[in-house]
Amino acid sequence: MSKKKIEPDINPDYTESINVYGARVHNLKNIDLSIPRNKLTVITGLSGSGKSSLAFDTIYAEGQRRYIETFPSYARQFLGVLERPDVDRITGLSPVISIEQKTVNKNPRSTVGTITEIYDFLRLLFARVADAYSPTTGKIMIKYTEDQITDLVTKRYDNQRIYILSPVIKGRKGHYRELFEQIRLKGFLHARINGEIKEITSGMKLDRYNVHNIEIVIDKITVKPDDQRIKRSIKTALDHGKGIMAIAFPENSTVDYFSKYLMCPESGVSYDEPQPHSFSFNVPAGYCPKCKGLGTISEFDYDKVFPNPKLSIFQGAIAPLGKYRASIIFWQIEALAKIFKTTINKPFSELPPEFIEALLNGVDYPIKLEQSPLGSFSGYDINYHGIVEILNQQVSDENEERQAKRYFKEVTCPECKGTRLKKEARDFKINGKDIAELATMDLYLLAEWFKNLYDRLTPRRQKIAEDVLKEINNRIGFLIDVGLGYLSLHRSSKTLSGGESQRIRLATQIGAQLVNVLYILDEPSIGLHQRDNIRLIDSLKNLRDLGNSVIVVEHDKEMIEAADHIVDIGPGAGRKGGEVSISGDLKAVLQGKSMTAQYLNRTRVINIPETRRQGTGEAIQLKGATGNNLKSVDVEIPLGKFICITGVSGSGKSSLINETLHPILNTHFFNALKDPLPYKSIHGIEYIDKVIEVDQSPLGRTPRSNPATYTNVFSDIRSIYAQLPESNIRNYKPGRFSFNVKGGRCENCKGAGVQTIEMNFLPSVYVECRECRGKRYNRETLEIRFKGKSINDVLEMTINQAVEFFENIPKIKKILKTLQNVGLGYIKLGQPSTTLSGGESQRVKLSAELARPSTGKTLYILDEPTTGLHFEDVRVLLGVLDSLVEKGNTVIVIEHNLDIIKHADHIIDMGPEGGRDGGEIIAIGTPEQIAANKNSVTGQYLKAELALK
Repeated sequence: MSKKKIEPDINPDYTESINVYGARVHNLKNIDLSIPRNKLTVITGLSGSGKSSLAFDTIYAEGQRRYIETFPSYARQFLGVLERPDVDRITGLSPVISIEQKTVNKNPRSTVGTITEIYDFLRLLFARVADAYSPTTGKIMIKYTEDQITDLVTKRYDNQRIYILSPVIKGRKGHYRELFEQIRLKGFLHARINGEIKEITSGMKLDRYNVHNIEIVIDKITVKPDDQRIKRSIKTALDHGKGIMAIAFPENSTVDYFSKYLMCPESGVSYDEPQPHSFSFNVPAGYCPKCKGLGTISEFDYDKVFPNPKLSIFQGAIAPLGKYRASIIFWQIEALAKIFKTTINKPFSELPPEFIEALLNGVDYPIKLEQSPLGSFSGYDINYHGIVEILNQQVSDENEERQAKRYFKEVTCPECKGTRLKKEARDFKINGKDIAELATMDLYLLAEWFKNLYDRLTPRRQKIAEDVLKEINNRIGFLIDVGLGYLSLHRSSKTLSGGESQRIRLATQIGAQLVNVLYILDEPSIGLHQRDNIRLIDSLKNLRDLGNSVIVVEHDKEMIEAADHIVDIGPGAGRKGGEVSISGDLKAVLQGKSMTAQYLNRTRVINIPETRRQGTGEAIQLKGATGNNLKSVDVEIPLGKFICITGVSGSGKSSLINETLHPILNTHFFNALKDPLPYKSIHGIEYIDKVIEVDQSPLGRTPRSNPATYTNVFSDIRSIYAQLPESNIRNYKPGRFSFNVKGGRCENCKGAGVQTIEMNFLPSVYVECRECRGKRYNRETLEIRFKGKSINDVLEMTINQAVEFFENIPKIKKILKTLQNVGLGYIKLGQPSTTLSGGESQRVKLSAELARPSTGKTLYILDEPTTGLHFEDVRVLLGVLDSLVEKGNTVIVIEHNLDIIKHADHIIDMGPEGGRDGGEIIAIGTPEQIAANKNSVTGQYLKAELALK
């Protein structure tokens, strides 16, 4: 391809700008571009116009490749070869850091605290300056040096007769004959056993089944000042007691303990010197022994195992076993019933409690099986372990795990109360708070607590904690600045949205205080309320002001208007995009004629509906929702309407819809495993026939997954290829045209078209398969052609091209048309799902649902469907959602985008703030009613959007 002439706006001085020459990655059309350094640059344009191709697949990919090239050749051989992006050259490139909408870490041990490393600093702080409190008396535990103990004993017990003791056994069973013999051989004559001083005799032993306390009597002495004997005896006691000694008195049973380690002076309870790992829930030294640091345990769910107590066991009262059949488990239950003088034909609710207990947990004696229904006499004793044990065994079996898990529920660990830490770790406190309490505070509250902590520490501790406190305060401040103040350090990372996890990484980078770095971000405003957007923009400007270049791929109006430089890619999407429509400041963009410019200067707008739908008159009523920060919320979902759930970030929108309403309905219609958050009751489910959640999770985790396979249109395409005359001659079946099974696929890449290179400390990189050149199939399969195109040629078509190609095949055209209607005409049929954005993945799922027959009674739930969408794409999406509602369905959208909100028939606004100050419904009604509500933060922004005075 001929090289395009360099445009005049290219700045040849690479110290002033990043210059891209001849970029041709994906749909980019040999573009030349200059991006100013140390500025905030926004790259915008229609979805699929080539923004990510420019920012991530060209600029970032080249930066990563150059970084790898700095490694020694020995290291590079383990990393493989990174393909050079299809670009002539890039000058002025700084080290690049990409902050994308990565898949959130699903590890249950990963939390906001561990990702940001704030929890690591907290652990260090607690290990160095926390006080230990006795679990028995609640008093501060004390540690002394040997000289301090000697001085204390001399002063406290002056002229008193005392016993100096060395504890060797505390609260343990055993006869201890060997221990007494060892003590006797060391020259000690007496021991204090369970509070009594006794002489040690040859062959002496205790009752092995009782709990004992044993202390060696090191010395009996009257305390006098400057007595060297006391000093020697205390040293001996500490040596034998492993740093612990005790003082007892002949006339009473009082005992005072002293230790070189942390110890309660009254009870004698002692703890090891704390280390940072003592407060970690990822290692045995710190985690709760019951839940192993997860904070939750899997518990047998009685209601799921016995869903209908009116049935008898014979009729199938035990859900995992079903109805009675000739099997050993039912013969065991029958035999057990006879032992308890009952029968399995009685309704379950009438069975005796002691039989139910034995049925669940088993018995510790063998059961003799009687005559079986098949006529064979078993006649032997067999152990019965109980339903719970049977299900536990199934959970550990890979084949039966999913089926068995439905009869268990995740509950908060009763031992650590969800804190993940062992009891000892929670006995260390700073200013009255343990580390688990701090981790559960939201960041606003935590920042307030830390603000005054330094002044409350002793001068010695201030010196120790100064640097750690500075680091903690800075990192918390950065998280609050990017709009995440409602989160807590305890929050599991798997519950974070893509936008939240991206902003956490952004805050981490701001905290790193790097300079001369190029940051590339992918829509950081996702999930942010308009109010929090200002903070995010200020954070990005802060990153710029440190001396960095910031490139943001974004559609948000406020972000575009706040940028120093704007690059608008277009004019259309896919083949119609890939060009620079305009590159300049906001004033230059507003003077342009691009689609972005038209929406920014309001010559093109998304119209407000003339009337709001009245719905069907029915509603789903959810009462008493109390999960996470919800404060006993009662909500009514009117059916047959387009409903928007709004509110500031962290106000409880996802808790109410995604974690309470959706799991309830999903369990009702599809027997889903996920339990909803706590609620009292729900009414009106009978008015809908199914629920469908269209989220932004990837279609698949490997390049094998693509829009064609997800929407199932590829099965129909394979069938067409299998019916061709050439296929019949060669006896090719549809499986021959699958890239997931042996036969027609390229075996070098196993049909993926790419090979994975594990980068170890960097994200895995996919490179084109050298054998098939990315075509997925072997030569023989590619020889079969339909209308001149091979199966790979079809996968390489865009949706728009495929609609024309399969014009005369209604079944295929219908599915492809739905993909086109949701604004995805620019993506390829075989485009790997790993290259699709969250918004694109969501729209592929939406199109798959649209292609299915509609009943008019479906409830659709979408969480921020405008992610990754340009203003024009939002307009197209609204048309699709409207078509669903027009058929009688109900659409619930959790959204911050005002173009979607103003289009809704019904709004449920939550707040008033995020985190602990949220969880309430602030306003309900039409957009006009919300805009008129002075208590609604969303209403204030909506009022301006609706142009209401």
